[in-house]
Amino acid sequence: MSPRTLPIFLLGSVLLGSGCASYMRHGLDPERARQVELASVRREFAPSPEIEQKIMALDPEHVTEADIRGVLSQAPAPRIINIHGGIYPVHRLLISFSKFLMGMGYPGASIANPGDGTYTFSCYESSAKIAGVIAWYYEREGLRPMIVGHSQGAMQAVKVLRKLAGLSAPKLHVWNPLTWKKEESCDILDPVTGQRRPVAGLQLPYATVVGAGGLTRILPNQWDMCGRLHDVPDSVEEFTGFYIGNDVLGGDYLGYGSANHFKSMGRAVVRNVRLPAFYPHVTVPAAAHLLKSQEIMDYLNHYHPNDKPYEAPHLEVKFDASSRHILWAEEVWYSIKKHWVLELQRQLRAKRSPGHAN
Repeated sequence: MSPRTLPIFLLGSVLLGSGCASYMRHGLDPERARQVELASVRREFAPSPEIEQKIMALDPEHVTEADIRGVLSQAPAPRIINIHGGIYPVHRLLISFSKFLMGMGYPGASIANPGDGTYTFSCYESSAKIAGVIAWYYEREGLRPMIVGHSQGAMQAVKVLRKLAGLSAPKLHVWNPLTWKKEESCDILDPVTGQRRPVAGLQLPYATVVGAGGLTRILPNQWDMCGRLHDVPDSVEEFTGFYIGNDVLGGDYLGYGSANHFKSMGRAVVRNVRLPAFYPHVTVPAAAHLLKSQEIMDYLNHYHPNDKPYEAPHLEVKFDASSRHILWAEEVWYSIKKHWVLELQRQLRAKRSPGHAN
């Protein structure tokens, strides 16, 4: 082994030997799964005319705290599919992010899996399974899920998008996240159109990843992403890719340059954001501490990005509490709020359509 490859080999050994952040999924029995599905998953959203009118009047790009507390709190929200990295206990970082979302007003029922209470998926869980779970949730909840991926989970998020785009296989099975079993069907009843449709080809509203690439590429479960990681397929409408300066683990060429830029393969709208070098690769999704300051929460609820395709933001505001990781949180929270509104409006418009199957 050459001196040049030795550090990479040693790092790979450390990553593989540090303990895997994965779950031993124990599914519910079919009868219990059916009860949980009926009680906690299937949603018949029938808002009052007043609430429906208020939802349709919301501006997706300027969602205020008053909009969340007064209007959106009375409506369901798209399922958040968090995919964490591979080293234990990195899953706790996306749990922190989940708590941040809930503290900002996002419903916990749209984040936690109702079968086992987990907030995240592991990067070691099959991308085909995660894609099948997304289809299962969409069929029952009526709102298309969103994906948040961190580190190796960021790479897995892109794999899921490729699966949904039909780039890996022409068919995808539905997966039940209550029994954790693959179902026979490769199609679902689309709750918006009322027509049956294949899982492959399902388009999500939003996905975001942080810390994809770098030395995590050397791990065997990521080899199939060589040359594909930064290509965003049309299975998502909007995508934000974050990378960090000086990031050995998740940044190509230390997180600098166009090698870290995600590119649309077609119609997907892609935004790239380079975070400062002092943002740690491992802990960047930790955001629950931002809830300790009302000043910071107000700032986050009023934040609006500049919509440039490439951005390297800097914080120019001083707060009364720790604002660690706020440059990541502000972008992701803005997009999640935006697509929460857009998904509800999409669903309500479909119900108003003469051809909609009730």
